[in-house]
Amino acid sequence: MNSSTLPPDFPDEALMQAMAGGQEDALRELHERYARLLYSLGYRMLRQTDDVESCVQDAFMNAWKHAARFDPKRASVKTWLVSIAHHRFLQELRDRPDTSLEIADWDAPTSSADPTDRLMAEHAVRGLEPQQRHLVELAYYRGYTHSELAELLGLPIGTVKSRLRSALSRMKTHLGHSGAQ
Repeated sequence: MNSSTLPPDFPDEALMQAMAGGQEDALRELHERYARLLYSLGYRMLRQTDDVESCVQDAFMNAWKHAARFDPKRASVKTWLVSIAHHRFLQELRDRPDTSLEIADWDAPTSSADPTDRLMAEHAVRGLEPQQRHLVELAYYRGYTHSELAELLGLPIGTVKSRLRSALSRMKTHLGHSGAQ
C-alpha cells in the first residue's frame, strides 16, 4: 500500500487498520468521509462554530491515538467516530457555564453540510413517540446524563435507560429500513 494515497473506495475498517499502523492518509480519508457528519451533530449540540471545530479536531485526534482499540465487532467505524465526537461534545457542554437555551432556539433547524444524514436522522427522531423523542433530544442534543434525566423527569434511572434503549433501537430499525433502498 502506498503511504501517500489510498483508493477512495478503501473500506473504513481497512482505514482503521492503516491508521493504527500510523498511516496519516487513512486519518485524512476518514476525516473527509465523516467530518461533515460530526460537524453537523456538534453544531446542533454546541451552536458555536469554534467549539465545534475544536471538538471535531479533538475527536479525530482521539481516534488517531486509539485506532488500535477499534473493534469492528462492536461498532462500525462511523458509529465509533460519532461516539467519540458525541462524548467530546458532551464534555464541552459540561465545561460551559450553566446557561439556559430557549427551546425554540434549541429546536430550530440547523444547516448541515450533509443533508442526507441530517434528513435521515431527523426523520428517525420524528418517527419516535413524543415521550421517546423528548428523552432522546434531552440525552443526545442537550447532554443530560441518565442520572440527570431521571431527576429531571422524576423517573427511576432504570426506566430512563430502558426507554432510551428502546428509542434508539426504534431509530436504528427505522434507519435500517430507510437505508435499504
